[in-house]
Amino acid sequence: MAVRVNPADIVEDSQEWLSYECAMTEDAAMRNQLDKLKRAVVFLSVAMLGFAIGGWASPQSHQPAYVSSPPASSAQARSGQLPPLEIAREGYLFAGGKYSTVKDAKIMSGQIYAEFQIPAHQTHPYPIVFIHGGAQTGTNFTGTPDGREGWAQFFLRQGYAIYVVDQAGRGRSAYLESLYGAQTTPSVDFVQQRFTAIENYNRWPQAHLHTQWPGKGTPGDPIFDQFFASQVQAMASFPLQQELSSGGILALLEKIGPAILLTHSQSGATGWPVADAQPGRVKAIVAVEPSGPPFYNVENIPAPDWFRDSEEQRPWGITAGPLMYSPPAASPSDLATVRQDQPDGPNVTRCWTQKSPARQLPNLQKMPILILTSESSYHRGYDHCTVKYLEQAGVHATWIKLEDVGIHGNGHMMMLENNNMEIAAVMSRWLEKTLPSAANSKNGKR
Repeated sequence: MAVRVNPADIVEDSQEWLSYECAMTEDAAMRNQLDKLKRAVVFLSVAMLGFAIGGWASPQSHQPAYVSSPPASSAQARSGQLPPLEIAREGYLFAGGKYSTVKDAKIMSGQIYAEFQIPAHQTHPYPIVFIHGGAQTGTNFTGTPDGREGWAQFFLRQGYAIYVVDQAGRGRSAYLESLYGAQTTPSVDFVQQRFTAIENYNRWPQAHLHTQWPGKGTPGDPIFDQFFASQVQAMASFPLQQELSSGGILALLEKIGPAILLTHSQSGATGWPVADAQPGRVKAIVAVEPSGPPFYNVENIPAPDWFRDSEEQRPWGITAGPLMYSPPAASPSDLATVRQDQPDGPNVTRCWTQKSPARQLPNLQKMPILILTSESSYHRGYDHCTVKYLEQAGVHATWIKLEDVGIHGNGHMMMLENNNMEIAAVMSRWLEKTLPSAANSKNGKR
């Protein structure tokens, strides 16, 4: 059964968590200093013994094999150095994929890549699977373009095992043009206008509120250049991308067992069909500005109208491919739709919903769902439509607008922005309330 959480509780607990983390950082730093002193004493003792017998004794490292190099500074550790990551095991795997013959050659297609890290002290039973958005790769979660730690390291420190995915045809999952068809690559102008310097263009009503991108967000700025270097090709066919990546994620869950899905943007439409097909294996969904709104893309136009419908990219409501509705829908045409006469408020688009009585999405009702929206992203004008559609279908998601919990100035690529760890703390507290760690479950905390 899905659990709804009051967003006000999230911000209060997040602030407590940030204070706690800083305290833990100081304690860890003290322990590290003591460890260094101990190692120095051991080294000097061995060296003196070596002199006594006329030779050197080479000191061996006392540092555990699972300790990584120190991470860069992050928002929640501004008052001190973060301790080294403690990783028990790490590696990678491919999931999904099938062989076919193209021009007399046997090739594999549809596979996804996932790299994993298992913390030395795993306190949460379910790993988090991080799934990037369009024209991106898993590097969105493993660091920031200005050298700070990413969301993957944050949750690793929280005791979660993590799996970071490259979707089919992206990053380390090879692109096969003979099977995947045409591809698109984001331009410099697109990246600035959508992600890094949106306040310079004001293409939607909230864009001027953007303040959190590190650096200028324009070509020539080293942080922008790092980010733009990470952009990759994407399948032009949205339905094919969803089909292949959903199949790969399902295969990954077959290998690793039940997990939490953390999706972003385009991969939101990948997460829904995975949860619909295997609700027992998806323990929660954290949908960060998921692909939307229902049915039609939104195109931004000049004020005062700001929004207009574009192509129909999600004919099944929140996905390009079929979902299990109740009563069943054999084709998208079975979903009777209607558009709002007026929007829910200023500076947001009118929503497409189902006509009443709405078909339900029973499988998506079986796990807790968080939808997270930033203050200045282009999603701020239409994520409410996704929430409304799910609610109408019996899926009671928690929707957190970051400005409502005191976090301001973020755009769509919030996982890379200055305050990325504050946002991660909000998600962490929601997960802790809905899927408590073993320690908190034992203590009766929720």
